[in-house]
Amino acid sequence: MIKKQEGNPLDLRHWLEEIEAEGELTKVDGADWNLEIGAISELNVKKAQNSALLFDQIIGYREGFRVLTCSTSSPKRLASILRLDVDSTHKSLVTGLRGKPKQWEKESVDYEPVYTEDGPIFENVQSGEEVDLFTFPSPLWHEKDGGRYIGTGCSVVTKDYDSDWINVGTYRVMIHDQNHVGLDMVPGKHGHIQYEKYEKAGKPFPVAIVIGADPLHYLISGIEVPFGKCEYHYIGSILKEPVSVVQTQLTGLPVPSASEIVIEGWIHPGETKIEGPFGEFHGYYPAAASPAPVVKIERIYYRDNPIIMGSPPAKPPNDYSYSKAVMRSALLFDAVEAAGIPDVKGVWAHEIGGSRMFTVISIKQRYAGHARQAGHVLSQCGVGSYLGRYSIVVDEDIDPANLAEVMWAVSTRTDPELDIDIIKRAMGSKNDPMKIAYPYKAPFSSRAIIDACRPYDYINEFPEVAEASKELQESTLKKWAHLF
Repeated sequence: MIKKQEGNPLDLRHWLEEIEAEGELTKVDGADWNLEIGAISELNVKKAQNSALLFDQIIGYREGFRVLTCSTSSPKRLASILRLDVDSTHKSLVTGLRGKPKQWEKESVDYEPVYTEDGPIFENVQSGEEVDLFTFPSPLWHEKDGGRYIGTGCSVVTKDYDSDWINVGTYRVMIHDQNHVGLDMVPGKHGHIQYEKYEKAGKPFPVAIVIGADPLHYLISGIEVPFGKCEYHYIGSILKEPVSVVQTQLTGLPVPSASEIVIEGWIHPGETKIEGPFGEFHGYYPAAASPAPVVKIERIYYRDNPIIMGSPPAKPPNDYSYSKAVMRSALLFDAVEAAGIPDVKGVWAHEIGGSRMFTVISIKQRYAGHARQAGHVLSQCGVGSYLGRYSIVVDEDIDPANLAEVMWAVSTRTDPELDIDIIKRAMGSKNDPMKIAYPYKAPFSSRAIIDACRPYDYINEFPEVAEASKELQESTLKKWAHLF
């Protein structure tokens, strides 16, 4: 039954207008879909101050068929996406996000999506023999990629076989030909669990892939929402208003009414094709090309002048690594405090480790063993255990997000023999680039916990730091702002 109600249509263009007014959007004309968009975006995101990039007049495509990249890679843009009214700093974002996932989960029951009969997504429709995925300038992002990926910053909408559960997840989507795409869903992920039910029943699996929308849609579809819960409810909770969706014409799956591009079809039982390779969040190609389910696209919907939301993985920092760092840092902060660790001053999951493999916690030491306790909990809590590598503990005078400060502490406040603990056979991953060197049959890996705090038994005798006080630095920055 269609509910004729108003809701937030998750319109990407409204968000682009907002960030353009804030000086956070750069328009780029004349780039080539073949590697050039990927290379420009990769170099852009490595800048200390980077903007989102909106590519137009793409080689071989008519004006107005666009690609957006680097949408989540700055504090100001990420705060805007998450509707956080905070200062645009790492620390403010992490603080603003603390406790939010639990709040979103609790309040999500109040924000069921509302269905409308029409929306901008239906401005153009291709069906049957008209379907042509090459209508859009899907990039070849990197030289070693297995093909052109139309789906990187995308959201894949699917439905459970034996319940009403709608799942919205982010899985990569590679073009095979004009009406077939490969859909790589990692086993255990919710989309794959649903797919297996249809496969077992011998039924076609319905799929609708949203290629562009307000980046909040893509951001939330890429986090761990609890099993059986729909991401649209979470998005509504963040927005404080329900999401406006329309039903696609073939499968009836719900998609945001102002989506840019939606491709729809079925995975027929047993149909797979070689997909990949494609990079992962840690910056490597961890696996060779392999069979993946194939979606036969039977209908394409798109707005006038459509925009592909691009967010490819690469060697960090990459397109989405900053957003992952902020969100995982907030989750880690909550987790270590919930475990009883006192006086935590900051936590940061560094982009260089894919927001998983290099984490730092800053504490004010209160008792002997406090630093080691904090490091082990950071390493082995539920949020931090998967594919960890290094967990570092620093004093409260060290900014955990500042890699130079962290490594200065490691260099000057540790004795390798005394201050590095090793955990063997911890939780690893099949995506670990080091897996080829491990002797394990199962996906194990080791952990290093580095206590880079001043030795507690000599804390009052440890040499003073030779630098201007924090207060003097702040007053100097304020007075001499034009120099900095």
